[in-house]
Amino acid sequence: MSNEASFLTITVDKSHLITIGERLYEQSIELIRELVNNGYDADATRVDVTVSDKEIIVADNGEGMDIEGLKQYFSVGSDEKLINPKSPRFRRDRIGQFGIGKFASLAAASRFEVTTQKEDFAARVVFDKVRWIEEGDSWKIPLTLLDRDAKRGDGTTVRLVDLKRAFKPEDVTQKIAEGVPIRAKDFSVYVNGYRVIARTLTGNRIPVMDGTKYGIIHGEIVILPAYRASKEDMGIEIKVKGVTVRRELFEMASWGKAATRIRGEINADFLPLTSDRSGFIEDSPEYKSFLKAMEKTIAEVRRAYNQLASEGENRKVSRALKEALQRVHQALLQNPEFSPFGVVPLAEEGTRGTGETGVETTPKEREESGVHVEDIGDVPSSDSDEVDTSSEAGSEKPKKGKKPSLKIATPNAVVKRLKFGDAGVTCCLDHLGDNGPECMTEGTIIYINRDHPLYRRESKKKEAHILNIARLITQEISLMKDPGNPREAYNRQSRLLRDAFKESDDKSAKPKKNRKGRGRN
Repeated sequence: MSNEASFLTITVDKSHLITIGERLYEQSIELIRELVNNGYDADATRVDVTVSDKEIIVADNGEGMDIEGLKQYFSVGSDEKLINPKSPRFRRDRIGQFGIGKFASLAAASRFEVTTQKEDFAARVVFDKVRWIEEGDSWKIPLTLLDRDAKRGDGTTVRLVDLKRAFKPEDVTQKIAEGVPIRAKDFSVYVNGYRVIARTLTGNRIPVMDGTKYGIIHGEIVILPAYRASKEDMGIEIKVKGVTVRRELFEMASWGKAATRIRGEINADFLPLTSDRSGFIEDSPEYKSFLKAMEKTIAEVRRAYNQLASEGENRKVSRALKEALQRVHQALLQNPEFSPFGVVPLAEEGTRGTGETGVETTPKEREESGVHVEDIGDVPSSDSDEVDTSSEAGSEKPKKGKKPSLKIATPNAVVKRLKFGDAGVTCCLDHLGDNGPECMTEGTIIYINRDHPLYRRESKKKEAHILNIARLITQEISLMKDPGNPREAYNRQSRLLRDAFKESDDKSAKPKKNRKGRGRN
């Protein structure tokens, strides 16, 4: 061989270029998102997408292209948007990067037309895949100069014809809502005449704002109400420049059903993307820094979720306790001699525990139930309740004594009080541990353990929950009456429980009236 230098010519096969374009996106519907984002990069204030069985049209009112702009548009792998990352008018962060997205259109159509107008220049370029391949080594595509349309104004229209598959307008709308910065100022997108609106979520909102050395992380995470929980679209949308790249569950995959209530959007524009923009370069320092910051965010979401779950559980417990106390009140009215305080119960008084999140009875509930309810606040501290129980039941009023100290183990205790004249019994449902007592009494405070296995089992069904609470309250009240005679106390408890639930049993057992005989003897 000669010592003279030799050279090789690098060539790119046309069919290979088209194949790259067709396979650029996992779903061909994403090419519409790409075309809309081109309008955003061109400072358009409006993009109209028309979807039909025969064609798709994406028209924007952006800055349009002149001849140099068209050359740049069809330059494969152009770095124009990397060199000029901001749009000239609105200074938007440009989304496109690789300059090959236009060829993705060939995944859905065999031909696309680009019509553009900028100031005095107007032209149409037609890219026909079959004809272009047949022309062999020629890389030229036909361009037709047009007369300027003053009514049209500046902008670009891309028309996809000879569709290979059908697109549903609702699917296109959803993809645009996820993959286009439709929340951006001075920008709107319409699909078949209907504006694409960003999805709004109802629930408990947790704002996110964190910083890394690579950039800012910001957004919002929402804990949906329980009735809105769904496995569909689970996770948090991670956005770069306003475009959803993918959804992430982070550590929530192990949360079970709780994860179905978490949604949100997190923006991290500094994250490096894969070539198809469907994922992140996960071994990059930027992505690792992002994950570390999100660990703290997800931990905060977990704490917020646990608090909401506790509040919801407390509402359920509060309702069950209220009904149980009302039934016990009813039973004591029928059996005043069973009262350990010698007086017929006058009212129920309800409140939340110190610093916790229980639910108070509303004025409307008080009026409907006929039971007066007040907020008792913190119960004054004392060692004992000095109540005279030596006389027969109902014969005299109890002596006034100091109220015992209400010792609440957790901030989520639910407390309600049933008054007996100037005295009364306070019921505190609290978390006392799996191995703690099922219930206990200190003075006139009845503690019921919400962690007890039997309580947890019975609390799964409403009626069983109310009955179990009433059982424990009547048990302790009966023992207060005569603590030295437990057998008699249990007999009184049985009577009280019977009368507490007798009315509902009678109603359920009452035969229905004959419709034909209604109003007759």
